[in-house]
Amino acid sequence: MASTAMRGGGPFEGLYKFVMRRNSVYVTFVVAGAFLGERAVDYGVHKLWEYNNVGKRFEDISVLGTRQAEE
Repeated sequence: MASTAMRGGGPFEGLYKFVMRRNSVYVTFVVAGAFLGERAVDYGVHKLWEYNNVGKRFEDISVLGTRQAEE
Protein backbone atom coordinates (compact mmCIF):
# COMPACT_ATOMS: atom_id res chain seq x y z
CA MET A 1 0.00 0.00 0.00
CA ALA A 2 2.81 2.38 0.83
CA SER A 3 4.50 1.75 -2.51
CA THR A 4 1.31 2.74 -4.31
CA ALA A 5 1.09 6.00 -2.38
CA MET A 6 4.74 6.85 -3.03
CA ARG A 7 4.53 6.04 -6.70
CA GLY A 8 1.84 8.65 -7.26
CA GLY A 9 -0.01 9.03 -10.50
CA GLY A 10 -3.60 8.26 -11.18
CA PRO A 11 -5.75 5.66 -12.84
CA PHE A 12 -4.59 6.73 -16.31
CA GLU A 13 -0.87 6.43 -15.58
CA GLY A 14 -0.58 3.03 -17.27
CA LEU A 15 -2.37 4.26 -20.38
CA TYR A 16 -0.14 7.34 -20.47
CA LYS A 17 3.01 5.25 -20.21
CA PHE A 18 1.78 2.89 -22.93
CA VAL A 19 0.93 5.71 -25.35
CA MET A 20 4.07 7.76 -24.72
CA ARG A 21 6.48 4.84 -24.92
CA ARG A 22 7.15 5.23 -28.65
CA ASN A 23 6.50 7.97 -31.14
CA SER A 24 4.78 5.58 -33.57
CA VAL A 25 2.28 4.51 -30.89
CA TYR A 26 1.64 8.15 -29.99
CA VAL A 27 1.04 9.18 -33.60
CA THR A 28 -1.25 6.18 -34.17
CA PHE A 29 -3.18 7.04 -31.01
CA VAL A 30 -3.60 10.68 -32.11
CA VAL A 31 -4.68 9.77 -35.66
CA ALA A 32 -7.12 7.11 -34.47
CA GLY A 33 -8.51 9.48 -31.84
CA ALA A 34 -9.00 12.23 -34.40
CA PHE A 35 -10.75 9.85 -36.79
CA LEU A 36 -13.07 8.42 -34.12
CA GLY A 37 -13.74 11.87 -32.68
CA GLU A 38 -14.65 13.21 -36.11
CA ARG A 39 -17.02 10.30 -36.70
CA ALA A 40 -18.70 10.83 -33.30
CA VAL A 41 -19.17 14.57 -33.86
CA ASP A 42 -20.47 14.00 -37.39
CA TYR A 43 -22.99 11.42 -36.17
CA GLY A 44 -24.16 13.67 -33.33
CA VAL A 45 -24.58 16.76 -35.49
CA HIS A 46 -26.41 14.74 -38.16
CA LYS A 47 -28.89 13.34 -35.61
CA LEU A 48 -29.40 16.78 -34.08
CA TRP A 49 -30.04 18.31 -37.53
CA GLU A 50 -32.55 15.57 -38.40
CA TYR A 51 -34.32 16.01 -35.04
CA ASN A 52 -34.64 19.78 -35.53
CA ASN A 53 -35.85 19.51 -39.14
CA VAL A 54 -38.49 16.78 -38.94
CA GLY A 55 -41.22 17.59 -41.46
CA LYS A 56 -39.08 20.07 -43.36
CA ARG A 57 -36.86 17.62 -45.23
CA PHE A 58 -37.44 16.49 -48.81
CA GLU A 59 -38.00 12.91 -47.63
CA ASP A 60 -40.78 14.02 -45.26
CA ILE A 61 -42.93 15.76 -47.89
CA SER A 62 -45.00 13.15 -49.68
CA VAL A 63 -46.27 15.27 -52.59
CA LEU A 64 -42.81 16.10 -53.91
CA GLY A 65 -41.73 13.99 -56.81
CA THR A 66 -45.26 12.95 -57.80
CA ARG A 67 -47.26 14.51 -60.59
CA GLN A 68 -50.99 14.81 -60.68
CA ALA A 69 -52.71 13.12 -63.60
CA GLU A 70 -53.54 15.49 -66.46
CA GLU A 71 -56.91 15.04 -68.03
